[in-house]
Amino acid sequence: MTSLQLLTALMPLLSVFVLLVLLRLPARQAMPLSLLCSVLLAWLVWQMPIQQMAAALAEGLVIALTIVWIVFGAILLLKVLQQTGAIDVIKQGFSQVSTDKRVQLIIIAWLFGSFLEGAAGFGTPAAIAAPLLVALGFSPMAAVVLALIADSCAVSFGAVGTPVLVGLAQGVPELSSSELQQIALRAISIDIMVASMLPVIMSVLYCRFFASKPSWQAGFAIAPFALVSGLAFTVPAYMVALLLGPEFPSVLGALTGLLIVCSLAKRGILLPAAFEPVTAATMQYSSQSGQYSQSEPQPFGLLRAWLPYLIVALLLVLSRIPELPFKALLQSVSIVWADIFGSAISVSVMPLYLPGSLFVLTALLALFIQRGSVKHLRVALHQSSSMLWPSLVALCAAVPMVRIFLQSGVNNAGLEAMPMALAELAATRLSDIWLLMAPLVGALGSFIAGSATFSNLMFASFQQAMAEDAGLSNQLVLALQMLGANAGNMICVVNVVAAASVVGLNGREGEIIRYTLLPMLYYCLTASLVAWLFFA
Repeated sequence: MTSLQLLTALMPLLSVFVLLVLLRLPARQAMPLSLLCSVLLAWLVWQMPIQQMAAALAEGLVIALTIVWIVFGAILLLKVLQQTGAIDVIKQGFSQVSTDKRVQLIIIAWLFGSFLEGAAGFGTPAAIAAPLLVALGFSPMAAVVLALIADSCAVSFGAVGTPVLVGLAQGVPELSSSELQQIALRAISIDIMVASMLPVIMSVLYCRFFASKPSWQAGFAIAPFALVSGLAFTVPAYMVALLLGPEFPSVLGALTGLLIVCSLAKRGILLPAAFEPVTAATMQYSSQSGQYSQSEPQPFGLLRAWLPYLIVALLLVLSRIPELPFKALLQSVSIVWADIFGSAISVSVMPLYLPGSLFVLTALLALFIQRGSVKHLRVALHQSSSMLWPSLVALCAAVPMVRIFLQSGVNNAGLEAMPMALAELAATRLSDIWLLMAPLVGALGSFIAGSATFSNLMFASFQQAMAEDAGLSNQLVLALQMLGANAGNMICVVNVVAAASVVGLNGREGEIIRYTLLPMLYYCLTASLVAWLFFA
């Protein structure tokens, strides 16, 4: 591979690092520039035919619009709950569990987010958890950064096991179901020692960088509780993977963790002195002003306030279980664009099956359940649409750039697709330390494609070949591929742009990545170390 070819293949990574992280351009400016550079280099250096590039661009635009729809649905649900007063009731409810924002962070981002990841995946957890954290008093930057870090470990079994059952299974078709389960068990075994520390990292980052009075000590003071919270998810997830397979470890592990952690928090077990406690002032609701006051009764109870989130979680779970007719019903409507512009590229969208559609449906149900008005809906729609425009520009540039990168295997230069070319270059130079490199390759896939499932699908066969060449266990290397794909979600441009747009942080995507980069490297490198020490 020549230097110019290497530059071309690295463009999606370099452009994000230089434009977003170093130059600190907003994504709505950085991504169109990156797309332009990628298109020119793909045409001139990789010699992609114009037809292939146009098809990849069109495919990317369609995929981008589906992501925008998910983001819109998540924002709309939040805005409706704000208009009806449900968010304020939820705030008061959390004070009954704990007034400590570190505890609230763990419950919402780590456990509730893991449940949403297990139920739906594809960016849903951060899109719901981040705005909920903001509503509870966290700064938008803290909410996005910490929600992205939390949405990692559960990705192994996200969307009812899709990264394993689709990503690995189709990436290496010769794997049997028992081998898939063994790989999944190896991954969650490593996670017990690695990902269980993520709530500790989240707590320390919050206390040091986002609290009103920055403190390392406060972050480490809650480490015992945070570590138990991490294990409260990973250990049950391991048991579910062992007994039931890869479909429900994240869903059931998160539910078990919620029960354990909420019980510990209510009893004050392992909790240090409160840090930045949320005051439990008795705020009342005024039907005339639409605001909370000190004199009138609450609009409704805690169950009715939480009911929309419970409904959307239930709908997401039901829509992802293959045996239920609900999934088939949602998938019955499909829009297919086959052989785009005469190429071999096709794209399909099932609009009812998208999480965004379930979010919008739940938002409408919330208006009825919580006795909202047409005015509430009108305000929520206006606010949601206003927040969406900057992310629309960024996503409609970032996703097509990714698709050109992934579809570059059709070219007149006789080259592999860009991701495979990069992976093979790494293989020729770094095969002796492949236990270290395997999760980084998985992270590369998620960073670029925006999906752990696609990372596994793209690199699983390559990882298997590298394991054989290096004399390593196939199962161990594929488990590290899974864990790296999890870690890559923390810095994935698509996820970052989507999460930032939900809380109004458009233009600060580079700052978000600077915060999540080190936790991502911790996840990858520590997973490699644990694999080398205990499983190699």
